[in-house]
Amino acid sequence: MNETLRNINERYTCRDFKGTAISQEKLDEIVKAALSAPSAMNLQPWHIVMVTDKAIVDELDKEGMSIISTFEDKSMYERMMSRGGKLFYNAPCLAIVLSDGSQWGTLDSGILCQNIVIAAQSLGLGTCIVGMAGIPLGGPKAEEYKKRLSFPEGYTFAIGVLIGEINSGKEPHEHDKSKVSFVR
Repeated sequence: MNETLRNINERYTCRDFKGTAISQEKLDEIVKAALSAPSAMNLQPWHIVMVTDKAIVDELDKEGMSIISTFEDKSMYERMMSRGGKLFYNAPCLAIVLSDGSQWGTLDSGILCQNIVIAAQSLGLGTCIVGMAGIPLGGPKAEEYKKRLSFPEGYTFAIGVLIGEINSGKEPHEHDKSKVSFVR
């Protein structure tokens, strides 16, 4: 199996990061891979905010957990508490992918995220795609966070990716081949 396919097949959702900083060299490679993602008509309707200030990642984590604790349905909060009580699993980096709101912005942002996770995997790092990063970024402190994180005007949260050194790992998920059909 070639290296690209191996990285795709061995990648899994990491929910236990060491919390140690990632080298700038690795971050630069991840960003380069992200920006190499294809997009509709090459419009590149995204903006990436790489949050590597662990204190800010932890603050967003705490705010998200506080918001989740107020939900009427407690199942998400209970699930997060059973996993250590953290939304971001001690990750030292949160890549916040923003969309310009155009027709293909969300889809193209998802493609960009796939490049991030494959690049990180190839560099020996773990990742977790986190839609729940939108909870603190859409909560009561949303405007404050958008300003502090320098969101460009007109861009909104699309998806987040946690990146970091793996503390403890697991096996990739099993492939469900029943989810595939061939028309021949």
